[in-house]
Amino acid sequence: MDEARLVARLDRLESIEAIRQLAAKYSLSLDMRDLDAHVNLFAPDIRVSREKVGRAHLKAWLDDTLRNQFTGTSHHLGQHIIEFTGPDHAIGVVYSKNEHECGGEWVIMQMIYWDDYERIEGRWYFRRRLPCYWYATDLNKPPIGEMKMRWPGQPPYDGAYHDLFPSWKEFWAAAPDKDKLPQVAPPAPLEQFLATLRRGAPNPKIKVR
Repeated sequence: MDEARLVARLDRLESIEAIRQLAAKYSLSLDMRDLDAHVNLFAPDIRVSREKVGRAHLKAWLDDTLRNQFTGTSHHLGQHIIEFTGPDHAIGVVYSKNEHECGGEWVIMQMIYWDDYERIEGRWYFRRRLPCYWYATDLNKPPIGEMKMRWPGQPPYDGAYHDLFPSWKEFWAAAPDKDKLPQVAPPAPLEQFLATLRRGAPNPKIKVR
């Protein structure tokens, strides 16, 4: 193996670990309410809304959200899939199981983050995090049925957990013919597992609590 290929492979391994650390730092800084550490995980020009850009605006939004809605939180990460779209850009999916103290109720949540990462001046940052929720409910009230997002004092709503991937609706749209062996699609190209699952589907619109 020539030196250039070896350097590229080492850079890829180091980048994967840096991105995994990025997700872990996100959870810890959020749960410990270190908002400076938290917003510095995002690109300096992170877009917060159509009109607002930058870490200061993100910090102000987070402060208001965390101070007024949650007494405490705990984010527990699961599997993390990372794929590179270029030397300094990558996408990823992270599972997260979360607990929230909301006044007199304890709300548990299952979700995934759809991420875009960017390396800027040698460091990896979040370019965007799209949170897609499956359920949120009081610990003693399992979220059976539709509209699984059930926060205290709010009407139930759908959290777009399955909307990233067309396969969910396709699976339930029609049962297979059990008399025929099903066809199997070819494997996704290298570094295109997530893109193949997405199949060009648009990002869902996420309701912010």
